[in-house]
Amino acid sequence: MNNCYYTEFDTEWIGRGQSKNVKGRTPFEQDRDRIIYSPAFRRLQNKTQVFLSGEFDFYRTRLTHSMEVSQIGRSIVNHLNRSSDVLNSSFYIDQDLVESICLAHDIGHPSFGHAGEEVLNELMLNSGGFEGNAQNLRILVDLFYRNRTQWAGMNPTRAFLDGMLKYKTLFSNSEKKKNHFVYDFQRDILDFVSPEVPFDSHFTSERELNSFKSIECKIMDWADDIAYSIHDIDDGIRAGFITIKKIRNWIEEKEIDYTGDDHSFLGSLCDAIIDESFSAFLARLIGQFIHSTTLIKRRNLLSNKTNRYRFDISVDNESKNLCKLLKMLAVNLVFYTPQVHQLEYKGGEILRKVFSVMEEEYVHSAKPSFRLLPAHYHHALSGQDDHIKRRMLCDYLSGMTDGFVVRTYKRLFDPDFGSINDLI
Repeated sequence: MNNCYYTEFDTEWIGRGQSKNVKGRTPFEQDRDRIIYSPAFRRLQNKTQVFLSGEFDFYRTRLTHSMEVSQIGRSIVNHLNRSSDVLNSSFYIDQDLVESICLAHDIGHPSFGHAGEEVLNELMLNSGGFEGNAQNLRILVDLFYRNRTQWAGMNPTRAFLDGMLKYKTLFSNSEKKKNHFVYDFQRDILDFVSPEVPFDSHFTSERELNSFKSIECKIMDWADDIAYSIHDIDDGIRAGFITIKKIRNWIEEKEIDYTGDDHSFLGSLCDAIIDESFSAFLARLIGQFIHSTTLIKRRNLLSNKTNRYRFDISVDNESKNLCKLLKMLAVNLVFYTPQVHQLEYKGGEILRKVFSVMEEEYVHSAKPSFRLLPAHYHHALSGQDDHIKRRMLCDYLSGMTDGFVVRTYKRLFDPDFGSINDLI
């Protein structure tokens, strides 16, 4: 690489998974390309973002959301590289690295959104839990490629893996064990990312440990916040959940003034809904949020080892507060509605019932009576201990798209589902 911002420490591969050759591409370009070509990435097109995928063709799915996050992430990097007097043509934040992190940031999340994640974690509590971000790492390091009954990772770089580490707390050290952890068996990933200085030896709380992130991870986080705070509002308006009446009622009911002038901003949003210019109104905020980001220096346990921890981003308070206002508007007018909660409940129950059947057949039975799983999973589960079997079942279910889970549920429980067309 001609970019001296990154060293061999940053570009080193973890050494688990399919080998890599340079072939004229940087290590970060190879990481990005492998994500784009992967089945796990393509499955995001049929996984829920807010509204169930396939319900209408213009609502965002996990795939379109991830693509939007990646574009915002690249734009933030481009802004920082041009606006900072520290960065230059031979010392800059890599756009391909940030893009790959943004593209992959939801790759391990299951069907039915956060409801699916919560149900799988509940089902896996006695076998190490389930967490969408931890599953991201599992796919990248252990499950990216399959050869018959064997799986292997994509051999990601240290900088890419670290950018995916939104959380660094092990499941066994997590106080609530609800979310924001990595699996205990992923300790070796943490050790690879920081081989000389264990992360958990320098922080006294989960919050401090999980807040310690590389600059690329911080950029991805901010890009994700920008994307879903703005685009959830856009989808909510189009779906009829967010109306002028509901916005005005919420203005009167809410107890917090997030920006100091919420009434004025929400009034402008109502005007934009009236004249049907709300998409352009919201899109302009993306540029505002991107340009509110600045590069700053920091000192910490890794700042002498890599520039990824020597630098950080800062976002001005006006943009952070406005982003929070948009999030809370979406939460209260979209996510807390009976319609969305009913769909989340249904999705969770579908996953719960499918998992229980698979667990009864493959974990509790000495020998499966039915072949309920594809041949490669059916044979791979043979001879494993119960915890590994549950983990593999969880891998299988979490990788399912919304439609695949529903079809599987119907084949198992719906008496009227089973014609030759239904079986395909």
